[in-house]
Amino acid sequence: MLRYLPFLLVLAVWIYAFIDVLNTPEKEVKHFPKVVWVIIVLLFGEVLLGPIAWFVTGKVRHAPGAGGGGIGRGRGRTQWVAPDDNPEFLKSLRDEDPDEKKKRDQGEG
Repeated sequence: MLRYLPFLLVLAVWIYAFIDVLNTPEKEVKHFPKVVWVIIVLLFGEVLLGPIAWFVTGKVRHAPGAGGGGIGRGRGRTQWVAPDDNPEFLKSLRDEDPDEKKKRDQGEG
């Protein structure tokens, strides 16, 4: 069973690199067009040259923590915020209609 482990590891890296190339936006691909990187990864994946080349030089890498800070910052992505930290949610609780709250409280009792 252990004799298949190297083959499975190479296959896993090959598949991961191929999916990573496909999911990377065209503007983040370096040195070659995305189609060329797909071909390189597929042709040279068996000996790991294609995937290693992709991981080392093919993609723009961002430093950890350098991307999307809070809401409204970064590349158009928003970061999830817990309801108790979300000012808009807290404001909606304060602005709740008092008559509606009374009706709800009476109905539960």
